[in-house]
Amino acid sequence: MALLSVNGISRLEKGEYVVKDVSFEQQAFQKIAIAGETGSGKTSLLKMIAGLVQPDTGKILFEGKRVLGPFEKLLPGHPRIGYLSQHFELRNNYRVEEELEAKNLLEEGEAEKIYAVCRIEHLLKRKTDQLSGGERQRIVLARLLTTLPSLLLLDEPFSNLDPIHKAIIKSV
Repeated sequence: MALLSVNGISRLEKGEYVVKDVSFEQQAFQKIAIAGETGSGKTSLLKMIAGLVQPDTGKILFEGKRVLGPFEKLLPGHPRIGYLSQHFELRNNYRVEEELEAKNLLEEGEAEKIYAVCRIEHLLKRKTDQLSGGERQRIVLARLLTTLPSLLLLDEPFSNLDPIHKAIIKSV
């Protein structure tokens, strides 16, 4: 059985298809990259898989169960699917450690390993509005990883990373 099965999903926005009849399967531990031009529907596809946007047609199965969209579920999003937005939102005027603790499901030592891989240990006491784009992106990735997702969806995950941090994160 596939970890993820996407079957004929489509989405219309303003009378135009942003995603049309997409189907594929992903096995456990398999990496899949979705490539396309700006505006080709990559973000919409990832958001539908994560349960954050309602597809107009088709169905998405995660671990054999249908992923419910926001029209079917009060709080959108699947709890075991992690979605890293290309906008990597952080609340303003919080310390980084507060942002990370809010959703952390790991023991302290395990979370610290993720912080080390993401190279953010030195940022924990800093305020979120005092961070560069690359620092924000690494913090949001670390926050997402500490929620123990079974499937990780990354929307332009390296867009703000310098070559050194990009190579480190890619190697993990």
